[in-house]
Amino acid sequence: MFESTLPFGTPDLIRVSAYRRYLDETSRSGDGDVGTSRLSSLNPSLAEDLMRFEQARKPGVGLELLEVMAACVRHSRSLLLQLQEAERVVPLTVFPSERLVHCPLRLETLLAGRLTDLQVMHVEPAVLRPPGHPDLSLVGDPDAYAPLGPLLWELAMRGARDELLPEISGMAAYRISPGLDLFGLNLSGSMAAAVERLKRATTNLREISEWPGFDRTRAIRLLNGLYLQAGLMVTRTHPAAKA
Repeated sequence: MFESTLPFGTPDLIRVSAYRRYLDETSRSGDGDVGTSRLSSLNPSLAEDLMRFEQARKPGVGLELLEVMAACVRHSRSLLLQLQEAERVVPLTVFPSERLVHCPLRLETLLAGRLTDLQVMHVEPAVLRPPGHPDLSLVGDPDAYAPLGPLLWELAMRGARDELLPEISGMAAYRISPGLDLFGLNLSGSMAAAVERLKRATTNLREISEWPGFDRTRAIRLLNGLYLQAGLMVTRTHPAAKA
């Protein structure tokens, strides 16, 4: 049995130390792959993406959460992510097609913490299914499901990544697609004004960085966030396309 990190009456989450022992034992027994993900059990194209991410990082540094979430959304594959949050492990199941997540820890509680400290310990195909699935034994606690959009947005705004995701980087110009619904996101002030400007005109990262209230890092976070909401149009041939 894994050791709990929380008092009685709160979600029973595993200690990081206990989960690491489990991964080590599983690896030694030949039941899983060494590292942060069981790549062989994932969709091949998704596994290729995650392997590319792992190879690009420094030895001993795990997968970056925003990259994994982006790959999950791009490939439309439901995943179970085991996240290190302080000294506990938080299982997060992502359902990109349904735009939902399942988390035993209330999402408001997770988002109230330091998102820069969240680390991906393990990735595998989802076991749980979204609400409405015919096999009720595979559906989790209804209260533990939440919209995916706000989580993706907050990770882009306040998470560890301050570089453009690979899919939207390089020589490019950006605009928001018509009809994009950003309801439920934390949008105000200069961020809301930037969104309105991107609805009307195509522009590049350099120009966004010079808008009121922005610098290059904030512009990057905005573009990553919009991309993860499936609302960013990226063109490489527009006259405004620049790095």
